[in-house]
Amino acid sequence: MNGENIFRMTGGEAMAEMLRIYGAEYVFGIAGFQLLPFYDAIQRAGNRRPRHILVNDERSGAFAADAYARVSGKTGFCDGTLGPGATNLVTGLVEASSAGIPVVAFIGDSNRNHSTKNMTQETRQAEILSPIAKELIRVERGPRLPEFMRRAFGLATSGRPGVVVLNIPEDIAHGKWEFPQDDFSIDPSTQSIPSRRIRPDGPELRKAADLLRQAKRPLLLVGGGVHLSGAYAELRAFCEALHVPMAHTMSGKGALPCNHPLCLNLFGRYDRIANEFIKTADLLIGLGFKFGEIATVRYTLIPKETPLIHIDICAEEIGRHQKVAVGLWADARTALQDLLEEIGSDAPRQKKMRETLREEIQIKKTQWREKNLERLTSRERPIHMARLCHELTRAMPTDGILLADGGFAAHWTALLYDAPSAGRTFVANRGNASIGYGVPGGIGAQLAAKDAPVVAVTGDGGFNMSMGDLETAIRERIPVTYVIVNNAAQGYVKGLQHALFEGRYQSSDLKEMDYAEIARVMGAHGIRVEDPEKLAPALREALSERSRPSVIDVVVTRDPARMLPGVDARTQVQVKPGDRPV
Repeated sequence: MNGENIFRMTGGEAMAEMLRIYGAEYVFGIAGFQLLPFYDAIQRAGNRRPRHILVNDERSGAFAADAYARVSGKTGFCDGTLGPGATNLVTGLVEASSAGIPVVAFIGDSNRNHSTKNMTQETRQAEILSPIAKELIRVERGPRLPEFMRRAFGLATSGRPGVVVLNIPEDIAHGKWEFPQDDFSIDPSTQSIPSRRIRPDGPELRKAADLLRQAKRPLLLVGGGVHLSGAYAELRAFCEALHVPMAHTMSGKGALPCNHPLCLNLFGRYDRIANEFIKTADLLIGLGFKFGEIATVRYTLIPKETPLIHIDICAEEIGRHQKVAVGLWADARTALQDLLEEIGSDAPRQKKMRETLREEIQIKKTQWREKNLERLTSRERPIHMARLCHELTRAMPTDGILLADGGFAAHWTALLYDAPSAGRTFVANRGNASIGYGVPGGIGAQLAAKDAPVVAVTGDGGFNMSMGDLETAIRERIPVTYVIVNNAAQGYVKGLQHALFEGRYQSSDLKEMDYAEIARVMGAHGIRVEDPEKLAPALREALSERSRPSVIDVVVTRDPARMLPGVDARTQVQVKPGDRPV
């Protein structure tokens, strides 16, 4: 401190102090010269709050921050240096932006005294990252760093959460500046999402209630917004009070436990029973759901004649391309609370009116289970994906979290894995659906989950993309379990080539690898499973290992005709030329 209530410190020290006050737990990234004072400040504070975790690719840092934010409900932090460090963040930040995940990224920039002189690694990184972010803030004056960081925390967690980038020139981070003591403060409401809630408009709410009073077969279509709002108790209360069933997107999985009698599970391109209930519904309610391509089977699933209530925190998503009868611009939790309150004393009548609907759901769920039990418990070798998903359901405790890499792993588990409880018990990176999320996502999720177990399912292709960060998990002694779906292929691509191009396969085969042996050589716990009867003991063994990561290498079918998700002819997607089933 220099003088009365004045701090003199580097910009990097100010960044670290603001993160400490904010309560940040982790920052994921790779150092470069521009932000070294920030790293030094963290080191001198004992690398505790926040703890900086070195990753092996900045993209992995962004993915880890994203997964941490999803599971914790807090802001995730990552960093990258000037040029390639900043641009390597792009894919991970696009995922967070598209999925509404609060992530703040710090990027170093060139010294302002020499900018545009072709400095080493200098690039137009602000122009590259600006379209991704809710806001890109370039810090032009050192003393304003605390102000800009407070703004970043608020922007990332309010409205529809998202990405904020702080672009910090070298001379700002390295220079010493004077800061009034009271500049180092934060708004506690911005420490988790949502930091601000909005209630629905009264007249529109009454219109929605009137539609619901008349509906005999209403259906809630729930997307990832339920997680951003934390509306689990309100959703359950709403469904149970009115006997309104719900179905979820891949991102909405975990809104209710999958075994809840009013949960129809996944709808869209792949489903169990939900799609037929959508087609026979007399009222649809979209809750935190964007009516995207996969969930609507490329915009063909939702009947145009069925009245639709759309509830979303992002007003511009309401009626984007889907005709709505009532649009409620609101937080999911407050909307459900207010809509149920508006129904009021009519709730018991509605519940009784829909008792037959509830009974019909139980019959359909039982029929589906009986029809597919043979596949779910299959003893065939190589291992059937349905059996793997079934064993994951059996192995996971109620507080367990399943994280699925983009593509193959996400579709199969979204369809067939049963989330054991409400909450972020299933995480899939469906904002941009990039593969390579599984390894770093598992790191971020496990750190956020604390003692609760995390199992990250990834294909061999996805694991190959980010295998280097298995070293990160080993070095940090993070007890995440990785399940590798080993089909020696880019499974989705090969499955589509089989369906569309008469078995002509190009650039979709991978080398046969023993990932368990690779894991053991690196220092992780490795188990290879080729017999389906060994899946359960392998999962138990891995979940009990709490001092290091475990890798379960599961050998599944090499038959491209059976690589696309589904356990029977009804759920096996029928691919047509020009169609895009993923």
